[in-house]
Amino acid sequence: MTHEDTEITPSLDERITGALVGAAVGDALGGPVEGYSPEQITERHGGRVRGIVGPWHGDDWRTARPIAPYHKGDGHVTDDTLMTHALVRVYARVRDHLDAYAVAGHLVPDLMTHPRWIPELEAETIPLHRIFLAEKWLVARLHYGHVDPREAGVGNIVNCGAAMYMAPVGLVNAAHPAAAYAEALDVAGAHQSSYGREAAGVFAAAVAAACAPDATPDSVVAACLSLAKDGTREAVEKVCEEASRHTDAESALRPLREAVAPYDTVGPDYRSPSLGARRPSRLHAIEELPVALGMVVAARGDFRHAVLGAVNYGRDCDSIATMAGAVTGALGSPVPEEWAKTVAEASRLDLWEPAATLTAVAREVFARDVERRRAHERAFARLGGAGCSD
Repeated sequence: MTHEDTEITPSLDERITGALVGAAVGDALGGPVEGYSPEQITERHGGRVRGIVGPWHGDDWRTARPIAPYHKGDGHVTDDTLMTHALVRVYARVRDHLDAYAVAGHLVPDLMTHPRWIPELEAETIPLHRIFLAEKWLVARLHYGHVDPREAGVGNIVNCGAAMYMAPVGLVNAAHPAAAYAEALDVAGAHQSSYGREAAGVFAAAVAAACAPDATPDSVVAACLSLAKDGTREAVEKVCEEASRHTDAESALRPLREAVAPYDTVGPDYRSPSLGARRPSRLHAIEELPVALGMVVAARGDFRHAVLGAVNYGRDCDSIATMAGAVTGALGSPVPEEWAKTVAEASRLDLWEPAATLTAVAREVFARDVERRRAHERAFARLGGAGCSD
C-alpha cells in the first residue's frame, strides 16, 4: 500500500468509529420525528429537519401521546443505540464471534440487571424499562421461558428490532459480508424470525461491505443483493434502483416510500398497522433497511445527506437513520463533529468508547480466525485435500 492509499483509505479504527458514532447520531436526529410523515414533519418544523431538534410536543413530552413518557429530541439517543452499545458490551465479554447463546447468556442479563442512564427517561434504570415490546420478548422468552436461544425469535412480531443493532456484527466481520450475514442470522435467531431476522443479516453484511477499502454505495448494495433472500432481496433491489435515479436524498422521499410499499406490511398509516402487519412472510420485508440503503445510494454515500434524508422520510426514521448513519460512517464519510458532540453530551454517553472497544475485539477475533483457518488448512492438507501454504 502506498502512502497516498494510506491517506485516502480510512483505517479500521476510523471506519468502526464512523459507523458506531454515525449510527448514534442518526438515531438521535430521527427520534423526535419518528412516526410522522414528511408533510407532517415539514409543517411541524417549518421545513425540512436540518439537524438536532426538540421534542414534537415541546415541554409536554412527559404526558403527550403517543410519545409519553419518552423525551425524544434534543440530541437524545433511543433504544437503537442502547441495544447497539449493549451488543458491543457482549463482544467485549466474549471476545469472539457471537451466536444466539451469547444473546441469552450475556445480552439478556445486561438488559435486566445493569442500571444505566436512559436519555429518553432522564433517569438511571435498567435498559429493560426502555426497550420496546419486541425487545422485551428476549427477556420473556430467554430468561423466563428458557426457550432454545436459536429458536426464541419465532412468534415475535416481525420488525426491525434485531436489525437496528446489528452494526457491531458487521464491524467485527469488517470487509467480509458473507461472514457478517451468517453471524447476524445466528445472533438474531434469539430475537426475530422471517424477514426481521433476514434484515438483521443483510444489514450486518452492508456494514461489513462498507468497511472494504474500495467500498462504494453501489458495492455495498451489490454485496447485500448477493446474500439477501426472498422479499428482502427484492425490496432492496427495487428501492435502490429508484434511489439511483435521484441526485439527492430529499427528492427521493416519496419515490422510495412508493418503491418499498409493496413489501412493507405496516401500511400507509404507520401508527395504525394493518391486520397483516409484522407477520412472517417470504414475500415481505421490513421498511427500514431498504430505505436506509436507498438513502445511502441517493446521497452518494455522504453521511449528512443520507441521514437527513432518512430523518425527513419519517415513519420509523430513527432506525432508518441509524442504519444509514452506520453504513455511511463505515464508508468513511465524516460524521459532523457538532452533531456528535451534542448527542454525546445530551445523552450522557461516550460515543467513542464503544468504538475503541469493538476495534480491539475485531482485531482479536480476526487473529483467532486466521489461526483457525490455518489449522483447518493443515488438517485438510494432511487428508490429501490440498497443499498447505505454510
